[in-house]
Amino acid sequence: MRDLLLIALYALLGACAVGLLGAAALRVLRRRSIAVSLAVVAAVAVSAMLAGTLTVAWAMFLSSHDLAVVTTVVAMAAAVSLATALLLGRQVVRRCRELVRAAGDFGEAGTFTAPTVPAPAELASLSRELALTSERLAASRDRERALETSRRELVAWISHDLRTPLAGLRAMSEALEDGIVADPARYHRQMRAEVERLNSMVTDLFELSRIHAGALNLTPTRLSLYDLVGDALAGADALARQHGVHLAGDEVAALPVEVDGKEMTRVLSNLLVNAIRHTPADGTVAIAAERRAGAVVVSVTDACGGIPEEDLPRVFDTGWRGTPARTPPSGAGLGLAIVRGIVEAHAGHADVHNVPGGCRFELTLPAPV
Repeated sequence: MRDLLLIALYALLGACAVGLLGAAALRVLRRRSIAVSLAVVAAVAVSAMLAGTLTVAWAMFLSSHDLAVVTTVVAMAAAVSLATALLLGRQVVRRCRELVRAAGDFGEAGTFTAPTVPAPAELASLSRELALTSERLAASRDRERALETSRRELVAWISHDLRTPLAGLRAMSEALEDGIVADPARYHRQMRAEVERLNSMVTDLFELSRIHAGALNLTPTRLSLYDLVGDALAGADALARQHGVHLAGDEVAALPVEVDGKEMTRVLSNLLVNAIRHTPADGTVAIAAERRAGAVVVSVTDACGGIPEEDLPRVFDTGWRGTPARTPPSGAGLGLAIVRGIVEAHAGHADVHNVPGGCRFELTLPAPV
């Protein structure tokens, strides 16, 4: 037992000496190719075995013949190990260079194409992550282009919509200055209506900018949905009477919700006003609420005749106003974009789909705990 412990000790001392030299070599060559590092590791493994063997042979006074045999065996093992390490290192370096070229093309073309040759698991995992990153960047670029297109359309629409009331105000003010107006009071009422229209557009733009900038500060409180809908119906009643539209809100239950009362009232008012303006006289606009799978769903149904299927995905886009039949006389296509922004700020989502005779807007809000 004692002899065995001495052999193990001598072998350990010899192997440790070689291991320290190998660690120093790896530190010096840490910036070189991985193939060199693999060769160093293989050489250290075989050299450590040889050093331990020679140390034991020296301590045990082995014969020259036995020592030559052991040295020859270790040398053969060293040659095979070094060749295998160099071959593996060459393959790894080749895969790394192919991945570097693919990454370079990714930086120039914006799309990543993974190398087709087999690669070690770590490099294959890195390649997959780069491919996923490429897909996410492509989706982000598509969203950015869509947003930029939406911004340009919005600027064009707002410019047109602002020009119309401003031109009217200018013409009416010049007529009043020249004293050629037979009924000044009528012109004053018209000018006030145009000013209100401009104020509404500016308010909508300000609200939309707050939503896009993430500066919409909400103060959620527990409220009854029945009260929120009642306030919105009361505010839209005058417009409904003017258009000859019936309002129906009998199917609204007293469900509790945690929302910002002011912002959610604005959402419901926007939906009701939009529905009233697109519903013909003697038509009905109905608002309802129900609980579904841990959420509260508020719906507004109009009698507009429906929206073309190809336009449904764009209804909540900034500046969308659809066909001329659905274009309100005093809007800039911001109301539904504001609706979606406020609802999403409440961790909900807004949807729209056609129903017989019209369309239904649905707001899904998380139910309070």
